[in-house]
Amino acid sequence: MKNPAINIIVAVAPDLAIGRRGDLLFHVSADLRRFKELTMGHPIIMGRKTFESLPKGALPGRRNIVISRNRDFNAPGAEVFPSLEAAVAACSGTGEVFIIGGAQIYSQAIAVADRLQLTRFDRTVAGADCFFPEISADTWSPTACSEWAVDEKSGVRYCFETLVRQK
Repeated sequence: MKNPAINIIVAVAPDLAIGRRGDLLFHVSADLRRFKELTMGHPIIMGRKTFESLPKGALPGRRNIVISRNRDFNAPGAEVFPSLEAAVAACSGTGEVFIIGGAQIYSQAIAVADRLQLTRFDRTVAGADCFFPEISADTWSPTACSEWAVDEKSGVRYCFETLVRQK
């Protein structure tokens, strides 16, 4: 069976911050809609802390996969695997998977990912405590970038960008 294409989907501040105290930096409706549109119908792979941060548990319409070294971890509505490699292998035969966080999983996945689906914010957040790994221009090439927009509720500027691994 063929391995799936590995997508990382993440929202980042200019300093590559992705979270603070177990939550997203910003709750931007357009970002959440894009996340749903891109991931719907595909397996999503996440770490335990990300799964536990989901307000309503497993995300509907997607195969939820949680990575945890704790064999007894209970993730209702999700499958649990001990490693990123095991989680991706369990998805062989599917076209693509999405890595949805958190920082530890992103740091492992960036070495094997095929595509990055970024939401870029133009504002840093004081107290951010979770960061995405460095994105090297030697490794990643942008293929699409939206115009900058402003979220009406938070006032934060954002854009969507797709990068692919250089061969």
